[in-house]
Amino acid sequence: MITDPTEIAPGAIVEHASAAAYAIGSNPSERARLHRQADELWPHSLALLDQVGAKAGWNALDLGCGPRGALELLSERVGPTGHVTGLDFDPQHVAQARALASDQGLANVAVVHGDARRTEWPPGAFDLIHARLLLVTIPDPAKVVAEMARLVRPGGWVVGDEADCSTHLCYPANAAWDRLAEIFIESFRLDGADADLGRRLSELYRAAGLVDVAVEARADMYPVGHSRRTVRLDILQNMR
Repeated sequence: MITDPTEIAPGAIVEHASAAAYAIGSNPSERARLHRQADELWPHSLALLDQVGAKAGWNALDLGCGPRGALELLSERVGPTGHVTGLDFDPQHVAQARALASDQGLANVAVVHGDARRTEWPPGAFDLIHARLLLVTIPDPAKVVAEMARLVRPGGWVVGDEADCSTHLCYPANAAWDRLAEIFIESFRLDGADADLGRRLSELYRAAGLVDVAVEARADMYPVGHSRRTVRLDILQNMR
């Protein structure tokens, strides 16, 4: 069973040769943005976990957790009898997420360094696998989805929150916004990623053999002063 609401919010991972790295980098500004993003998208992750009925005692995995991800929310849901594993490819993000878990007293959380396309866990190791803004940022996301399908137990849940960047709209029209959007989407293309992955997320899930796929599309309207109104500019500045 899986569910995959599609949210409008980007990220970026680029693969060069055999190594993958977070293209936006791990500078203080980007770390702050990722922490802020966890707060901004908290309602989306909360709604996901409410839909699947995440339970105490579950073994959960947060793929591509970055410096924070949904570790706190998953920790709360599975409780002291459950366990949460965060996985990220960037060593700095792993260190930051471990520090977060320690500072927050999340005794049921462990964060490991690894590649979401090739983990060493046995099949069916997790009751719940969560990924947010991961597949949209990487080349060949089908490899990660296949690994998700392998790792989730029969009857378990894979939940994803991915972006569809072409649906980012500005009204009234603004030439600077349009140019920013052009640069943003082109940066994804050059990295081998699909900025519009959200619209084909359910297709990827079904191709990996997951069943009972449900989709919910969200288009948030951010008020003046909201930090997500400048997310594209923030990301491109950090990449710069």
